[in-house]
Amino acid sequence: MATGTATQEFVPIDRIRDGIVVLKSGELRAILITSSLNLALKSEDEQQAVLLQFQNLLNSLDFPIQFFIQSRRLNIKPYMEMLQARSGEVKEDLLKIQIHEYMGFIKKFTDESNIMTKHFFIVVPYIPTGGGRAGGSLGLLSFGLSNNKQADQTSFDSARIQLEQRVSTVSQGLVRFGLRAQKLGTEEVVELFYKLFNPGEQDREAPKISEQ
Repeated sequence: MATGTATQEFVPIDRIRDGIVVLKSGELRAILITSSLNLALKSEDEQQAVLLQFQNLLNSLDFPIQFFIQSRRLNIKPYMEMLQARSGEVKEDLLKIQIHEYMGFIKKFTDESNIMTKHFFIVVPYIPTGGGRAGGSLGLLSFGLSNNKQADQTSFDSARIQLEQRVSTVSQGLVRFGLRAQKLGTEEVVELFYKLFNPGEQDREAPKISEQ
């Protein structure tokens, strides 16, 4: 009988630790979520200034970064649940009717319209230097797999400092043309990847994991 390969074998992530993605190769990734701006609403001079600052940011980096835009269908379930709870609290019949009519309007509107939400991310990498695995892939830091936990923690902390310096450089560069950025924490990263790999389960929460 043919045996299939577990889905996890195709996912390059070894673990998520302190909000940092540790790949099976030993490389690290930090993920920033950023605000956005609409260039179309700015004057021509403002547009040129923004583009110049963006160009300066890219030219100032000595490492690659990845831009990622995620589009999701608007999930109104939490809002509808809040309205339902509110309906149970009010005592006036007229207000109850108005809330239920409003809920019906929102549901019909979102069912008929393809309303999307967009989130903007920047992925910042760091590749630890030093030894490697056979075949040329980096195997310096398979964090958490070493028998020496103290050495493992020291190696991870050293690499994290380097990565966080890169994150700071990118964040400061974004501020110069009016964008804000925040590094995702462990639970936020887990949720992001869970919904990427399970697009049909957008309403479900990602499973909780313990950091190691």
